[in-house]
Amino acid sequence: MKHRRLLPAFAAVLVLAAAVTSLEAAAARDAKKSAAKAKKPDIRVDLSPVTEGARPGLVMSYADVIEPAQKAVVSVYSTKIIKERYTLNPFFRPFFGNVPDQERESRQEGLGSGVIVTRDGYILTNNHVVEGADELKVTLSDDRDFIAKVIGADPKTDIAVLKIEGQDLPTLTFADSDKVRVGDVVFAVGNPLGVGQTVTMGIVSAKGRSRLRLLENVSGYEDFIQTDAAINMGNSGGALIDARGRLVGINSAIITPSRGNIGIGLAIPVNLAGFIMGSLVESGVVARGFLGVTSDTVTADVAEQLGLPRETRGVVVTDLDPDSPAEKAGLKRTDVIVALDGHPVTSWEELRLLVAQVVPDTKVKLKVFRDGRERTVEVTLGRAIENPNELLAGIDVEPLTQEARRRYRILDQRINGLVITGVADSSPYRERLGPGMVIMEVNRALVTDLTAARERLAPGRNLLGVFDGRSIRYVVVTVTPQEGSRSR
Repeated sequence: MKHRRLLPAFAAVLVLAAAVTSLEAAAARDAKKSAAKAKKPDIRVDLSPVTEGARPGLVMSYADVIEPAQKAVVSVYSTKIIKERYTLNPFFRPFFGNVPDQERESRQEGLGSGVIVTRDGYILTNNHVVEGADELKVTLSDDRDFIAKVIGADPKTDIAVLKIEGQDLPTLTFADSDKVRVGDVVFAVGNPLGVGQTVTMGIVSAKGRSRLRLLENVSGYEDFIQTDAAINMGNSGGALIDARGRLVGINSAIITPSRGNIGIGLAIPVNLAGFIMGSLVESGVVARGFLGVTSDTVTADVAEQLGLPRETRGVVVTDLDPDSPAEKAGLKRTDVIVALDGHPVTSWEELRLLVAQVVPDTKVKLKVFRDGRERTVEVTLGRAIENPNELLAGIDVEPLTQEARRRYRILDQRINGLVITGVADSSPYRERLGPGMVIMEVNRALVTDLTAARERLAPGRNLLGVFDGRSIRYVVVTVTPQEGSRSR
């Protein structure tokens, strides 16, 4: 009886299974029909290089220019040992006693770029990339590493020359940066923010940028090429190249309110960088020409009063140094200098820069207007006396290395800073600062390198923390604004 009751249920299950199977078969047939109707996407593919078949005169890529240039641009890694001194707050001395000062060392690492300019390993970069570094490592685009040596540096132009030991290295060819024009296509090559070698593209936005006060602390020479090619931290010392792959500048700085690129990048013209490099390699110092005049840029009103057309561009001589090359050549006050060896002079900054790029003892021709009449004056330039180690007027310093400690018998390792190596008789600070003293602080900030000390100084009264050989004391010095109108 029970088996008879199960038969209807079993039959129902069989009917349901048959229905499911039928539905699955129908679905499979529909899928096959849909697949038969679907077509493969009609995607157009062109695997040829972008430059293949390009019309004559149409630039499709700069890869052939960029690729060899990249090989000559390097990353520069600097390491600096920073010593910091900690003094116990006097409030706690009754509780802890006379606890000696504590000193801690830390490693500060920096990143910049550089350009190989000779096959045996001379590299151009920025002074601020390598200044104060205890160790420098250079990495090529093929990941080869070299230890670099500083051949010389010039804070006044922010140029430094490094040397690595190598042969048949990739190099960049110099262009004539005087012939660069606003609107020329340029590329910035370097290692921004440590992301790896990067190339950015832009144009020359302006030339001859000066009065930016970027090198004001060292009475520097500013003559920047401005570009909108993206330059960021880490690009310093890298290459600015033209559309033919030639080096036209060394990337140096940006103007920005946010520490990031906003399209105002600055590069040192390669003509100036090459002059600095040649002098540093040959002698270890920069030998600049010296004219010996004080001058001012000619205005329309001044030109008219001197009997010249109002549109006259040049500089008017306002004073001459006694027994200077200018005085010996017969230059006089109110002479208007309009050209030096054919190069137009339109401002005192331009005259100062042109003179500085001439080797001392070289004879130059000045185009001059006197009493409204044009004349040519030949001048044999002297040598500018400049000391890159000068912190204050007439005060030369150097980092307190172990060698300097032995030389000046500074045995207390807690004493760190800049040791005074020379004091000029004409220095206004000679009564309070002397050789062998160590400048430890400038305006309450510890200083261990010249750049940091200069940045802390400001026109007016400044507080120096000085070790005089027996104890630490504070000295107040008054710094006058640097004389900016002397053309050298």
